[in-house]
Amino acid sequence: MAGSKNAEGGAGLDPMHQFEVHPIIELPSVAGIDTSFTNSSLWMVIAVGLIGSFMLAASSRTALVPGRLQLMGEMAYKFIADMIQENIGTEGMRYFPFIFSLFMFILFCNMLGMLPYSFTVTSHLIVTFALAATVFMLVTLVGFARHGIGFLKLFVPSGIPLVLMPLLVVIELISYLTRPVSLSVRLFGNMMAGHTMLKIFGGFVVGLSSAGLAPLAIAPFALMVAFTGLELLIAGLQAYVFTILTCIYLNEAIHMDH
Repeated sequence: MAGSKNAEGGAGLDPMHQFEVHPIIELPSVAGIDTSFTNSSLWMVIAVGLIGSFMLAASSRTALVPGRLQLMGEMAYKFIADMIQENIGTEGMRYFPFIFSLFMFILFCNMLGMLPYSFTVTSHLIVTFALAATVFMLVTLVGFARHGIGFLKLFVPSGIPLVLMPLLVVIELISYLTRPVSLSVRLFGNMMAGHTMLKIFGGFVVGLSSAGLAPLAIAPFALMVAFTGLELLIAGLQAYVFTILTCIYLNEAIHMDH
């Protein structure tokens, strides 16, 4: 029992323990893939449920003088609509449902991860890569649907010497293909690093307090509070960065700007 308690205590202070995926409902594997319902799945469902509830509550009772929920919903709508108009143009509004859903999902997952005993879905590379890969496939499909084989001109920079063309085409192609990696790693890295830092400072506070050195715990506690505020800012900022890059990539596919 003592060993078990020590193990639990060690896990509680381990900064990486918070990122472990645990099955909640065991399900049989399909083609060698574990389909169990996990804590990660649970918090994604919670995020989607909260987004749906928020948008339904914000739009259920529209009034000339909006209430708080209606105002927040309208602000979220206008924020994404303005982002699309500025980066893609009016034509980009057909992709508003996808871009809005993407922004809200990342934002809610990031914010939910700040709650005690929660799980940060976006701190897992497989989740952020799945989102980035979806964006990549959409952009590529839109590009070929609108321009056909002419979409490949995206990889041919204009106004360069013919001798440098093969090298630059390879560079442009590699840059395009690595977009899902850069998108996913940016979000995953920021969320994982921030939460790890918070856990480390929290461990310092608990450790010093348990050792009877509570006055020395004031400094790490103050840093933890400051980092919490910073993490809240980063949670919103990373949702914005992911979404605006999606808009930029779509604009490139639609208008072939280079």
